[in-house]
Amino acid sequence: MAKEFVSDIADINTDFPQWYTDVVLKTEMVDYGPVKGTMVIRPYGYAIWERIQEYLNTEFRRVGVKNAYFPMLIPESFLKREAEHVEGFAPEVAVVTYAGGKDLAERLIIRPTSETIICEMFSKWVKSYRDLPMKINQWCNVVRWEKTTRPFLRTSEFLWQEGHTVQASFEDAEQDVVKMLNIYKDCLTNLLAIPTLTGKKSEHEKFAGAVNTYSVEAIMKDGKCLQSGTTHNLGQNFAKSSDIKFLNKNEELEYAYSTSWGVSTRLIGALVMTHGDERGLKMPPNVAPIQVVIIPIASKVAGVLEKCDEVLNALVNAGFRAECDNSNNTPGWKFNEYEMKGVPIRIEIGPRDIENGVATIVRRDTHAKSQLSLSNLTEQIDLTLKDIQANMLSQAEENMRNAIVETEDFDEMVREINSNKVALSYHCGSIECEDEIKNQTTITTRNIHSYDSEHKCVFCGKPSKYRIYFGKQY
Repeated sequence: MAKEFVSDIADINTDFPQWYTDVVLKTEMVDYGPVKGTMVIRPYGYAIWERIQEYLNTEFRRVGVKNAYFPMLIPESFLKREAEHVEGFAPEVAVVTYAGGKDLAERLIIRPTSETIICEMFSKWVKSYRDLPMKINQWCNVVRWEKTTRPFLRTSEFLWQEGHTVQASFEDAEQDVVKMLNIYKDCLTNLLAIPTLTGKKSEHEKFAGAVNTYSVEAIMKDGKCLQSGTTHNLGQNFAKSSDIKFLNKNEELEYAYSTSWGVSTRLIGALVMTHGDERGLKMPPNVAPIQVVIIPIASKVAGVLEKCDEVLNALVNAGFRAECDNSNNTPGWKFNEYEMKGVPIRIEIGPRDIENGVATIVRRDTHAKSQLSLSNLTEQIDLTLKDIQANMLSQAEENMRNAIVETEDFDEMVREINSNKVALSYHCGSIECEDEIKNQTTITTRNIHSYDSEHKCVFCGKPSKYRIYFGKQY
């Protein structure tokens, strides 16, 4: 790769945060919006989001979830109904106080999340046990006024899906959040080739207003954790604040149980930081906006562009996301450009290739170069893409295993985490203890590995409640 091209991005090994920012901007995934803390998702980045939407919509439909849409403006009184919820989001809310040429009688919140307004509608729609379960999802934007922002990872406005369900019992709600957690895990594994840690969050880290919160956590190449999806069993908290009641089978009126769950465009950041390298992005084929790019060699020689078009049509007709770059840029520039964008396969076709009935193939994951016969190219490309997907997941799994250390000593735990590791340690479960760890070290718990009462807390020395992952987070 040309040195002058590499110089456009920071060294991944010495300045990972800057490398990340350089890559997402240089590859035209995203740009900064005119309002501080906002982003413009460009077509290359949005195509990834569309693939995530397609995958999840298929899975949501399979378990009976239906898509809908709810207003982005929420009366402030709705947010105040659930005390813990409003306290959790108060620092981040954006408020509309003036519209239509006058001050509003009631301030309006630009949704940081939609539990309150959706539960308001559930209270109108749910009347009987026959209406349950009710499962609704919406794809939308939310606003959370962040002090420190970074494209995809933490911005003042971002895109997500938020699912909300109403169930007849706590057990049904709990089954629902575990089911959705596994859908998220499978999405990251099968589509994005990202392995995850899955489990229940601590009391300290659970969602404001929830009884139980679960998460999928991915470990980035710099050893930091990225919370990549959450599911929440809200118990009857929001049902009581929004008066969601139903007649049960005994004709008795009772409060329902609700859940919520979501993933966001933060998954695009996870994709970049899990697979990228010193050359830029590496895209798993299942989610790549472009799976195959064709580069003509000596394009002015008769027959080269025609053969490239023929191969492109064959690939597109076979269902691959393929493009041919017949621009006036040099082949070397194109090689660098599509390596930076992480395109899984590059096909080079020149006069000599055509003469020999082959095409030169370069894999982005291993940089391996080979020649494939033009006669059955689509079949071989299909096999190669599947192998790239599997290899990228395998490599990410190995990286995750290498990033996790087990320790029972606090000082050792801090040293390991400061050396780009995630620690699996015992903890007492105390909110105050967890607070003190965070205040002293900026280290937080991620999710629970297993329950254990036979050891001592890594920090305070009291009897443990569970083993839990500790790390630094984005």
